[in-house]
Amino acid sequence: MMSYDDQFAEIPTSDDPLTHSPSFQNPNSFIDPPSYAEAVFRSFDNTQINQHHGHDDVVSTSAPSASHTFLKISVNDPRKKHDLTDLAYLVGSGGKNYLTYLITTFTNLPEFNGTDFSVRRRFKEVVMLSDRLSESYRGFFIPTRPDKGVVESQVMQKHEFVEQRRVALEKYFRKLAAHPVIRRSEDLRVFLQVQGDLPLMKTENVDAVVNRGTGGGDLVRRFKELRQSVTYGWGGTKPPLVEEDKDFLERKMKLQDFEVQLSNVSLQAESLVKAQQDIGETMGQLGLVFVKLTKFETEEAVFISQKTRAKDMKNIATSSVKASRLYRELNSQTIKHLDKLHDYLGVMLDVNNAYSDRSNALLTLQTVVTEISILNSRIEKLETAAFKVFGADRSRIQKIDELKETLRVAEDAKNHAIEEYKRIKDTNKTEFERLDEEKREDFLGMLKGFVVNQAGYAEKMASVWETFAKETSGYAQNSS
Repeated sequence: MMSYDDQFAEIPTSDDPLTHSPSFQNPNSFIDPPSYAEAVFRSFDNTQINQHHGHDDVVSTSAPSASHTFLKISVNDPRKKHDLTDLAYLVGSGGKNYLTYLITTFTNLPEFNGTDFSVRRRFKEVVMLSDRLSESYRGFFIPTRPDKGVVESQVMQKHEFVEQRRVALEKYFRKLAAHPVIRRSEDLRVFLQVQGDLPLMKTENVDAVVNRGTGGGDLVRRFKELRQSVTYGWGGTKPPLVEEDKDFLERKMKLQDFEVQLSNVSLQAESLVKAQQDIGETMGQLGLVFVKLTKFETEEAVFISQKTRAKDMKNIATSSVKASRLYRELNSQTIKHLDKLHDYLGVMLDVNNAYSDRSNALLTLQTVVTEISILNSRIEKLETAAFKVFGADRSRIQKIDELKETLRVAEDAKNHAIEEYKRIKDTNKTEFERLDEEKREDFLGMLKGFVVNQAGYAEKMASVWETFAKETSGYAQNSS
């Protein structure tokens, strides 16, 4: 069956003001104000200027001027490959497949020593990059990578999944490129520029911090045991250190409230998009029904009045289809702008991950402080017992020396833990400031784009029906 779009393919679009530049009328004129419908409706996210914290970096879909630093990353050309390490493939019985993506970078950042280069990466390597960034930049609001979702070999033939994965990856890299610190990281540069497999990740976990530069395996074992007891409530005692940064706690509570409100607004935005989609589809179906009725009236017409009604029904069908198309265009723009709400739900996940970094750093510091307290207590008891014996107890003195060496290691670990916790605190503060600034700009652009498009398309739709009302104004005159 012919759709309403096919029925009205002849409707001219050359006079559509959406395809022309806006008319430059005097914005201060109250007699002839500028028409919203004459505006050029476009996403306000196409070009973003990053001027936070003294940076003047441009992230754009078009090539920026040479006076700015820029980093543009695209993901394209997904290709299926065989896993050469899979035993089934080596023996000739099929084996596993996976996808690789062509990741192209265009930049003038000095860290990259180049302007245009491409590499092929699989999703597993994106996971590796994400893990490296999380390890290297604890405390930063690091963009969260796309979920793996399902096993690739099970959906390799599904174009929808492949395209969704590609879009999600490109969006992820766009966020990395926009971050003023992450975009200059060595991990990202290696991922984007170095050909071949990525080198294995070198990590330094919390145990390594405690055991740094020592052979204190026994301390690490006790550290793990103590950390577990700390995690499960300190045996009913209060931890020696707690989060006392009131500014941080206040910001955290505000962001938690913001996340709740953001989730509610996001749900309402989805309802709006669905409602606009339903209206557009209903208007289109209405136009199609009037097309059929027009055909019936034309073929069966006996009187001139029937032919007149047929002409008017064709006009209402045309108007309905025009309105339907406008609703679909409006909905497309609405999705572009209000999708920023979904983006910030993802940002809240990044913020929560940074909270975890901070909590883990504080837990490490708490655990080391407790370990030092325990060691001091043991040394004190042994010293008291050892020197009660005439000439001292050599075995106890030897044990005291061992514990003092362990204490020295623990004190060193405490200093490192304090430094790490302070660094994460400072990073959190900087990231909060950056988030506040970017959120203000992003939401202003979102609201501006949303309002302009709603007003503009409403004006165009009103114009469609106003034209139809003028064409049928004779009915009102005749009835009066």
